[in-house]
Amino acid sequence: MASQLEKAAFAGGCFWCMVKPFKEWDGIHDVVSGYMGGHLENPTYEDVKKGDSGHLEVVEITFDPSIFTYDQLLEIYWQQIDPTDSEGQFHDRGHSYTTAIFYYTEEQGQLAEASKEKLAASGIFNKPIVTPIRPAETFYRAEEYHQDYYLKDKEYYEADRAKSGRDEFINKHWA
Repeated sequence: MASQLEKAAFAGGCFWCMVKPFKEWDGIHDVVSGYMGGHLENPTYEDVKKGDSGHLEVVEITFDPSIFTYDQLLEIYWQQIDPTDSEGQFHDRGHSYTTAIFYYTEEQGQLAEASKEKLAASGIFNKPIVTPIRPAETFYRAEEYHQDYYLKDKEYYEADRAKSGRDEFINKHWA
């Protein structure tokens, strides 16, 4: 019997940096860059970047939970972000670059809350975990040039990521 695929959505700052960590695992069928959580229908990248739409940059992941669980997705997610920063992520500042977990089912919401509590209790961070956990809203796929950007313009992606401070942060807290 074929397994039922599920969706997950995570905001972790620039969506370019959030695709690759999820993309290359068995059980992950797709990782799509897009926008969620705002008030404007069919926002563009410019709307979101300017802050006019209220959306966050997100990745929407289609996965097979019989191969790769939602808990495993959460573990990867927390290790890609600074969950204590409410103003953006690394060198990307502003509302559209803030973090959030968007859940599609009550079970996902409960698992996300439990993982957030576990992270807070771990002592890894000396500031409060501020990443909100919210019900999923309409997902808007980002423009095609944003999809799998780490493969399309590898040099620019790697240079941008290197100057962002994300990797130093990840290595400091999760090495």
